Amino acid sequence: MLSKYIINVPVATIWTSYDSPRSIDQKAVSNPTDIKGWLSSLNYETRLELCNANLIQSQLLYGQELLMLDEKEEYYHIIALTQSSSKDERGYPGWIPKNQVAEVENWDITNGAIVIVQNNISTLSSKDGVPITELSFQTILPFLESKENVVMVKLPNGEVGQLKRGDVTVIDSWNDVTKGSGEDIVSSGEKFLDLPYLWGGMSGFGMDCSGFSYTMCKANGYIIPRDATDQAKEGKEIAIHSIKPGDLLFFAYEEGKGKIHHVGIYYGEDKLLHSPKTGRDIEILPMKDTIYEKELCVARRYWLKDGE
Repeated sequence: MLSKYIINVPVATIWTSYDSPRSIDQKAVSNPTDIKGWLSSLNYETRLELCNANLIQSQLLYGQELLMLDEKEEYYHIIALTQSSSKDERGYPGWIPKNQVAEVENWDITNGAIVIVQNNISTLSSKDGVPITELSFQTILPFLESKENVVMVKLPNGEVGQLKRGDVTVIDSWNDVTKGSGEDIVSSGEKFLDLPYLWGGMSGFGMDCSGFSYTMCKANGYIIPRDATDQAKEGKEIAIHSIKPGDLLFFAYEEGKGKIHHVGIYYGEDKLLHSPKTGRDIEILPMKDTIYEKELCVARRYWLKDGE
């Protein structure tokens, strides 16, 4: 049976190049990782450099599959198969430390019964109940069985772990994920108010603007492109005067006529639910008389009416 390459840390950062990580990023490229420790060690300037120096592309969560293209030194050149991108028709490209990838057989989170983490952050424990690590919202693992107040899951290293029953949902397969409404997308996003912005972020530890919109749509059964420019090209185009909660709003330079640089979720009442930029947190912002009102250029709807 062919093996697959699976992420075996809670959050694996996809770097632009094998030499993008800095010395201060060691906690993000190790195994085990310390994402909280890494982020708390960064100041505004070193966070901003992740963007300005184009160091990070995206992130992958524990249990997600990747396509391995090449390797150099201690890194794999990979494709994130779950994140569509105009950069590569197969998915999102970049580099990930070798020590954060496991070669696994019999791994499938697309067909069989699965467990989806619903808390922003949830503790993964061993089969005996000893805490192992913390997993992000929307981490998906193969379901094994339910026991009292916990759910047993298969781990990339072949071992068995457990998650609290109240932290997760269990479904028969990814195809059985309930399709949420626009209001459901908003409700999912509200859980992350005050979460700090992180360039390239795709987890409950930090998200960027398009990572936030991607993750909230995914949480409601809709897989959309990873980046804002690609998100603005798909879905159903909605006239600005007809937008409803849950629609994605896109913003461009030159008062909406230039290049798209930001995306947020329409909250309703002329408000924007979004992850703004480095140094700020996910917020709900009235758009009237702001730069967002001037730069709003496109609205797209990925959700279905009444979830049908």
